[in-house]
Amino acid sequence: MTTATATRELTALDRCDRCGAQAYVRAVLQSSGGELLFCGHHSRAVEATLRPLTSDWQDETGRLNEKVHQTIDD
Repeated sequence: MTTATATRELTALDRCDRCGAQAYVRAVLQSSGGELLFCGHHSRAVEATLRPLTSDWQDETGRLNEKVHQTIDD
């Protein structure tokens, strides 16, 4: 069975389920289709354990570097 998930860009309104910081990773669970959101720090902490259990691992942590470069260049 293949599950299709609608992927959208994570925004500042999406918050980490562990600490409440801005989420940059969405993990969609294979078993239930439910999703978990994580900041960069917490996604790295759980990735090895959680990723094999997901149908989709949407990682937007690369955007963190974009923000740093925008701030420095401005």
